Amino acid sequence: MDRVKVKIKWLDNDNKDGLALPAYHSALAAGMDIQAAVADAFTLEPGTIAMLPTNLAVAIAPGYEIQVRPRSGLAIKHGVTVVNSPGTIDADYRGEIKVGLINLGSQAFTIQRGDRIAQLVVGPVCQAILELVDDLAETERGAGGFGHTGL
Repeated sequence: MDRVKVKIKWLDNDNKDGLALPAYHSALAAGMDIQAAVADAFTLEPGTIAMLPTNLAVAIAPGYEIQVRPRSGLAIKHGVTVVNSPGTIDADYRGEIKVGLINLGSQAFTIQRGDRIAQLVVGPVCQAILELVDDLAETERGAGGFGHTGL
């Protein structure tokens, strides 16, 4: 399994009580759970979006990104998911990691300090070199779009 070093820091050392650094919870996990650094319990009403703080910032090696993804249990059991899934943390971003959550469920959902609200997945990035052409090579699929192969 490949590994890449990610530097991480608490943005406010006085605000890290009750919080842990992101962590993998099984030997082969792809995502690290990240916690909410809310001061008080926060209720996410159905249909609403909120940006939740984590009190963390990272430095990622060039050529990598961190994706912010939903936690499956929150999404399936409560309808709470990452609104811009997956969110991207670029290698040159040094601000606070904030998690945009949306409640797609029918019940209000309360988030406590230290609750695991999302997962972070580190991955390689490949930037495209665009080449403007007059024609593209034909394929069997052609312009067939969504649902073109049936259910």
